[in-house]
Amino acid sequence: MSNLNKALLIGRLTKDPEMRYTPSGTAVTNFSIATNRWSSGPDGERKEFTDYHNIVAYPIGKRNLAETVAQYTRKGALVFVEGRIQTRSWEGQDGQKRRVTEIIANDVQFLEPRGAGGGGSAGSAGGAGSSGAPARSGGASHDDIPAPDDAPRDVDPDEIPF
Repeated sequence: MSNLNKALLIGRLTKDPEMRYTPSGTAVTNFSIATNRWSSGPDGERKEFTDYHNIVAYPIGKRNLAETVAQYTRKGALVFVEGRIQTRSWEGQDGQKRRVTEIIANDVQFLEPRGAGGGGSAGSAGGAGSSGAPARSGGASHDDIPAPDDAPRDVDPDEIPF
């Protein structure tokens, strides 16, 4: 019999991502997202509920998912996260046992253009379907957007890690 541990979430970042480095120099980015769902409340009326999910991104292979997420997302950005659920325990400095459940990200895709929804960006942080071209800031009409060959590039495509 096989086992499966997979989480697929679409939600908005609740705050800016926080990147730090392990003692060995590995980048780790922590962020949280909020997802909404509808259900019947205690009174029987349909209500919207919000769930919060802690996400951890590490470098994966040649992709530096942790640095990409930290660089290209901000509070309010809409993202798709694919990963696995992990619970870990430790003893705090006060001697109390602590426990946290997190999603360890395998892929994070940015679902909005840069500048929309609180500063998110378009593309994928390592998944298929990323064009490698930077997204333009919001606010331009369709007539103002140049053809892809004429699009301004503020990032060298060779420097993009995905």
